[in-house]
Amino acid sequence: IDEGVAEARWLVSDGVKEVVLVSENSSSYGKDTPGADLVGLLRALDEVDGLEWIRVSYLQPAEVRPDLVAAICELDRVVPYFDLPFQHASAAVLRRMRRFGDADSFLGLLETIRARDPLAGVRSNVIGGFPGETEAALEVLVDFLASARLDAVGVFGYSDEEGTEGATLSGKLRGAEIAERVDHVSSVVDELLVER
Repeated sequence: IDEGVAEARWLVSDGVKEVVLVSENSSSYGKDTPGADLVGLLRALDEVDGLEWIRVSYLQPAEVRPDLVAAICELDRVVPYFDLPFQHASAAVLRRMRRFGDADSFLGLLETIRARDPLAGVRSNVIGGFPGETEAALEVLVDFLASARLDAVGVFGYSDEEGTEGATLSGKLRGAEIAERVDHVSSVVDELLVER
């Protein structure tokens, strides 16, 4: 935390107004460092004179606890913005991705966030066509997105990446089917964002 605060002070002395904390999983910050956690880092950065905005990217939904929601919504310099890569909403698909959660738990998290700050921004991304994704699972995702009222959503089609577990899974969909699913989800998202 001391190093992060020192770097923020150095950046401010060079004219920087906003810092973005970003990693593959920012919500895990401090798990391997006794005495450090993301809430503590945010509180310390919130005290840096001259810093106007602090933004956090890539918070794993299953790891976002009430104290983190409170810190992001209530600290003066922290932007009430949640970058939550849900990836999907079907519990079965998420388990195949080695992720945790489901539509209900994700909606509960969003409810917690909006209870703290109704205007908090929420951005996410989702993947269509993951190996084993059924039509029913896709509809779980679409229904979740309709209920979630997100502010920004990236929609991506699954593709194999060498060396990943996903590349070895059964139940792969054809490229054309993945593209159709991405188009379907994207059109739903476009309508929802216009309404939002």
